[in-house]
Amino acid sequence: MITLYINGIKIEAEEDMTIYQAAQKAGIYIPVLCYHPDLSTFGACRVCMVEANGRVVTACRAIVEEGMIVQTDTEDVEMIRKFNVELILASHNQDCQTCSRNNDCKLQEVSSFIGVEPDGMQKIRRNQLDTPIDDSNPFFFRDHSKCILCGICIRACDEINGVTALDFAFRGYNTLVSVPGNKPLRESSCESCGECMERCPTGALARSGQQKPEREIKSVCPYCGVGCNIKLGTRGRKVVQVRGDHDNPVNEGELCVKGRFGFEFINHPERLSKPLVKKNGKLEEASWDEALDKVSQKLKEICDQNGADSIGTLSSARCSNEENYLFQKLFRSLGTNNIDHCARL
Repeated sequence: MITLYINGIKIEAEEDMTIYQAAQKAGIYIPVLCYHPDLSTFGACRVCMVEANGRVVTACRAIVEEGMIVQTDTEDVEMIRKFNVELILASHNQDCQTCSRNNDCKLQEVSSFIGVEPDGMQKIRRNQLDTPIDDSNPFFFRDHSKCILCGICIRACDEINGVTALDFAFRGYNTLVSVPGNKPLRESSCESCGECMERCPTGALARSGQQKPEREIKSVCPYCGVGCNIKLGTRGRKVVQVRGDHDNPVNEGELCVKGRFGFEFINHPERLSKPLVKKNGKLEEASWDEALDKVSQKLKEICDQNGADSIGTLSSARCSNEENYLFQKLFRSLGTNNIDHCARL
C-alpha cells in the first residue's frame, strides 16, 4: 500500500492502482466516458484529466505513486474537460427524451457535472453525420448519431468475446465504429451476444423495442448447465429485459445471445400457467394438488400392470442441475432407468 493525496485528502491505495481507481475507492468523483472496469484502459476521451505532481495526466491510465499530490478541479483541468465534452456534443444527437438511455446516459451525467453551457455549444455545433440507423440485427440497433467514439464496444467485442467484429473506420470527422466493409451488423461476424450494447455509455447501441423495467429479480439462466446468474427486469407480469449479474463469480455479468435475448418465450400468450387435466375428453384447468395426484395415480397403475420399465421420462435443459437430479432420482426410485434429456434431441 502507498499513500497519496487527492484534493488534500489522504488516501491509502494499492501500488498498481490508477489515480481513477484510487479516487473511486475514496468516493471522489472523476468523470469518465471511455473507461469501463471490465475492459483495458483506452484514455481517448480525455475527460478524466487530473493534475498529478504538477502535470496534467489521464486518471484512468496514470499509476499512483508514493506521496503523489493530485488535484481534480484545477482551472486547466476543468477547461480541458469542458472543451472535450463540448466537442463530443457538437455532433451528438440532441434528442435525449426519446433515447433509450435517457436518465441512464454517461454523457448526460458527465455533461451535467462539468456544466456545459448552451452559448458555447452553438459556436461549435455541426451537422450530424448522415448515417442511417442499422437495425439489421434482430436484438439491438446501432445509431451513429449517438456514438461518442469511446471504443468501449470495440474492446468489449475483442477482450470479452474474442470476436473482433467491430473497429474504427474512416478518418477525422467521418470516423465511425463499423464492421469490416462497413456492412450491416447482420452481415458481419457479430454473434449478437450484446456485450458491446450492455457497456455502451450512450444510446448508440441499444435493445430493439426496449422497455425499462420497474424492478429486477435475481435468477439463473435456464439455457445450459453453466449456471450464469441473471437479473430479470419485469413490468407487471412480463419480463422485458435480462442483464447478467456482475456480482456472480460464474459469469461476472457476461451472457451469450440466448441468455440475454432469448426470453420472449416467457411472455408467450400460449404458455401454460396452470396445470391441465383431461376430463371427459377435454383439458381443463386444475389445482397443483389435483394434477399431482392424477400423475401419481397413473404412474402407480402403469407400474402395477406393466412394470416400471414401461415408463419413459424426459428431463429439461431449462431446469437447474439440482431439479434434473431430483427428477432422475424420483424415477429410478420407481425402478426405471428410461430417462432422457431434451438437450440430446
